[in-house]
Amino acid sequence: MRRRLIQSTLAVVLVVIAVFGVSLVVVETRTISTSAQERVESEAVRLTGIVDSRILGDEQITSEILVDQVGDERYAVVHIPGQPPIEIGQKPSGDVIESTRQGEEGETVTVQEPRSAVTREVGRTLLMIGAVALLAVIAAVLLALRQANRLASPLTDLAETAERLGSGDPRPRRKRYGVPELDRVADVLDASAERIARMLTAERRLAADASHQLRTPLTALSMRLEEITLTDDPATVKEEATIALTQVERLTDVVERLLTNSRDPRTGSAVTFDLDEVIQQQLAEWRPAYRSVGRAIVSSGKRHLEAVGTPGAVAQVLAALIENSLMHGGGTVALRTRVTGNQAVIEVTDEGTGVPADLGARIFERAISGRNSTGIGLAVARDLAEADGGRLEMLQTQPPVFGLFLSRTPLAKSSDEERTVR
Repeated sequence: MRRRLIQSTLAVVLVVIAVFGVSLVVVETRTISTSAQERVESEAVRLTGIVDSRILGDEQITSEILVDQVGDERYAVVHIPGQPPIEIGQKPSGDVIESTRQGEEGETVTVQEPRSAVTREVGRTLLMIGAVALLAVIAAVLLALRQANRLASPLTDLAETAERLGSGDPRPRRKRYGVPELDRVADVLDASAERIARMLTAERRLAADASHQLRTPLTALSMRLEEITLTDDPATVKEEATIALTQVERLTDVVERLLTNSRDPRTGSAVTFDLDEVIQQQLAEWRPAYRSVGRAIVSSGKRHLEAVGTPGAVAQVLAALIENSLMHGGGTVALRTRVTGNQAVIEVTDEGTGVPADLGARIFERAISGRNSTGIGLAVARDLAEADGGRLEMLQTQPPVFGLFLSRTPLAKSSDEERTVR
């Protein structure tokens, strides 16, 4: 592109120089020739007047007297009736410019100038025109180089940005070039880079969340399947298979919730459900794990509470809190339900040492953990709670008390949803 810009600019400049230069040469040549002819004629007229005045005054007329009246490169001859010709200067050879005038006393004055003088003057003029044309070409080359660099360098940068995007580096460059069209392309590439960065972040977050959230249910499912393989009692097999199917359904719900939140964390499928069912299901699922480490998990508080949310999401939030107490807490884990205002609250507490004070305010941030864990579980639990219009808070750090707040009345539909229903 740089070469094409330079070539096109030079082509335009050379065409302009050719058109105007040739015209200028023709005009200047004619002007110089006309001026030389006028000078010779003017000198012939002037010399004729001098000769007339000397004849009328009966003064002597010689070449020595008239030599100062003729230019250095000119030749003049005066023909006076009855006298020999008077020659002034050296007669030129070759082509000449000539002018002849007849005086009032009958004399004839002829002035000649060699055409080579005109040719030299035309040559000097052509040299000046050529020098100006050369300067114009040099200026055009410099201007073309500057313009080519101004256009080619941004295009190279934009190509590198596009290549970086294609190679998986979505960092926007925020670089502008002062050319509206190129700046528009840079804006589009930066916006694309931001969208790709958000998509990559969402995908990585989804992978991390899925890995974390599916780990424990898959482990529990594996334990159920192992128990089925180790027993011959049909009733036990049926019971364990039923529990395993329930866990598979929960795994399916977990995956759907994670996918939904990765697309739009504000999208929810909240319904009214019984909190007791979710809590009892979690107690049944986690008791074997707690029993294996010599700990207990119990529930208390107000019964038969109804809340608004997604049962699968609420179960995942409780599972994250229960697993957090199993991994980092101590003693008995208690799930207590209560009512505050228009909200149902599920508190999860244990008898461990609690959370350090410096981590209390940041416990729900990703990658924040006080026990060398991933720091993902509580962050995912908070996102799941907020997706259904609830919230997850840490009510106390020592001993640790987490509170899951859920609305007890259906959430009002947004105007967009109302228009869709209508």
